[in-house]
Amino acid sequence: MCVHAHPDDESSKGAATMARYVREGIEVLVVTCTGGERGDVLNPKMDRPEVQENLPLIRTQEMDRAREILGVKQHWLGFTDSGLPDGWLPDSGIALPEDAFYLVPTEAAAAPLVEIMRSFRPHVVTTYDEEGGYPHPDHVKTHEISVAAFDAAGDPERYTDRGEAWQPLKLYYQHSFGKARIEALHLAMLAAGLESPYEEWLVGDRDWARDKSERVTTRVECAECFGIRDEALKAHATQVDPDGFWFAVPRELQEKAWPTEDYELVSSHLPERLPEDDLFAGLR
Repeated sequence: MCVHAHPDDESSKGAATMARYVREGIEVLVVTCTGGERGDVLNPKMDRPEVQENLPLIRTQEMDRAREILGVKQHWLGFTDSGLPDGWLPDSGIALPEDAFYLVPTEAAAAPLVEIMRSFRPHVVTTYDEEGGYPHPDHVKTHEISVAAFDAAGDPERYTDRGEAWQPLKLYYQHSFGKARIEALHLAMLAAGLESPYEEWLVGDRDWARDKSERVTTRVECAECFGIRDEALKAHATQVDPDGFWFAVPRELQEKAWPTEDYELVSSHLPERLPEDDLFAGLR
């Protein structure tokens, strides 16, 4: 089970991992917490009034296409996108809309996720770290309810109206954009005589204080599924420009320079043997 905040997050974070496991015959469920209703149209080719007016429906349709490409199942949790006001941080005091997912108490917001865990019965759950991967209110809230649901799903005395208790065995945080990966892709582009999209990131004054590369415990080799990941990304046409940043590094360079997607094992009900190269280590 992979828990995400918005439609498109499943395709930009861990998509090749999911595609690899689907190929291996493992059942994968994406849980999407919100509909992305307050998102922007980020692909200039799609920035038209009729698209913005119908964005919730269009993003649902995009999710359907991405799900089919990845070969996963998908469930909408049903909360409303919080939006991302300029300067928002968890302690900023900047107001969010009253119906925002972020403002739903964690105990209540975790309830439908507990129910899905108990019905789907995953062995492995992936989600975002305590900062949401980056500080977006919906990503932070997704982290909070994922951790809460993972801890509660196996307790028969909690959420007694949400199905029979089931304890997932491993919980992972995704770490998609660590400095080591960015450096590897940057150097691969330079070695190929190409302009790196990460030049300003690495030689400028970018703050790497949030780099979490040292926390990675598990690197899943999935380069053979990068093509599936890319097609799933392109399915989210309102969010991803096929000629833009996401595709600036040729796939063959990515496959050689950094052929894994990376995770941090944060909770396990199995004996740990780290590092790992498989989210199902100890379960096979």
